[in-house]
Amino acid sequence: MSKPVQFALELPEDLARLHLPPMHQSRLQSLLDQQDRGQVLTDAERTEAEELVEMTELFSLLRMRSERLVASAA
Repeated sequence: MSKPVQFALELPEDLARLHLPPMHQSRLQSLLDQQDRGQVLTDAERTEAEELVEMTELFSLLRMRSERLVASAA
């Protein structure tokens, strides 16, 4: 049985600026474009794309939760 884990995390005030670095964003876009053109990604490329998407989703989740905390504190 799994148990939820909670921990405290200090979030920077400029969390809205938390995004993939331009080099990584460009690489992700390149991989997605390649896939959209019907080109098959290698296993390594697919893994890389999945990891970059997961990181982007994590950043988005952190931004949304931070905004909710700020709004509830006001």
